[in-house]
Amino acid sequence: MVVGPQLATVPKDLHGFLSPDDFVAISFWIISIAMVASTVFFLMESMSINQHWKTSMNVGALVTLIAGVHYFYMREYWITIHASPIVYRYIDWSLTVPLQMVEFFLILQAVKPSIDGGIFWRLLMGTVCMLAFGYMGETQQVNPWMGFAVGMAGWVYILFEIFAGEAGSIAADKESISPYVQQAFGTMRFIVTVGWSIYPLGYFFGYLMNGVADAPLNLTYNVADFVNKIAFCLAIWHAARSETRDKASGLSQPLLA
Repeated sequence: MVVGPQLATVPKDLHGFLSPDDFVAISFWIISIAMVASTVFFLMESMSINQHWKTSMNVGALVTLIAGVHYFYMREYWITIHASPIVYRYIDWSLTVPLQMVEFFLILQAVKPSIDGGIFWRLLMGTVCMLAFGYMGETQQVNPWMGFAVGMAGWVYILFEIFAGEAGSIAADKESISPYVQQAFGTMRFIVTVGWSIYPLGYFFGYLMNGVADAPLNLTYNVADFVNKIAFCLAIWHAARSETRDKASGLSQPLLA
């Protein structure tokens, strides 16, 4: 009679399950859970901040929720096929990146209701250009180099708007924009500039130059998404929480630390 488990009969093919040696799959799992946890956190926190921050906080929760759902699918794709989940990534980005661009408009509009809606449409146009041509280039629906060039132009257009364009100019106006909004705007702008640079670098070195294998490329993308989505939304939460706390305390000067 067999009274214990027969280790020799344990299947070696762990199809669909995490392998302790597959760090890319593990990163997919960690980040998918982190996105879901962040969603719960942002939704709960939105109930305890000043009213004009609530929409921004809820949009941030949508960003992490959408990303979390897609990361579950991307994890399964990687575990099953061990290839880059290009379609899933671009579907995720096509939903979350425009929402992140909306955040720039929302936090400015909250303190300056007269802000021109053209800011929203310009940021959206740059986002659509960046993502659409990046996807068409990577899937070879257009020439990969042309897709890269036009996608980069979309990103540069976004950077121009938030640094030197109308959005950047409004954010720099200390008389009409609170230091809390300026703090959030500055952090978000830094992430869009530095954090987002990972993606065109991955496209260039990983796809165009074939210089990076799928495993390290996806691991890098996963870490980048972790920072660029969660930290992006945390910047808004921190500014909202700081303003709510300081006003409740009756402070005349902001305490942002």
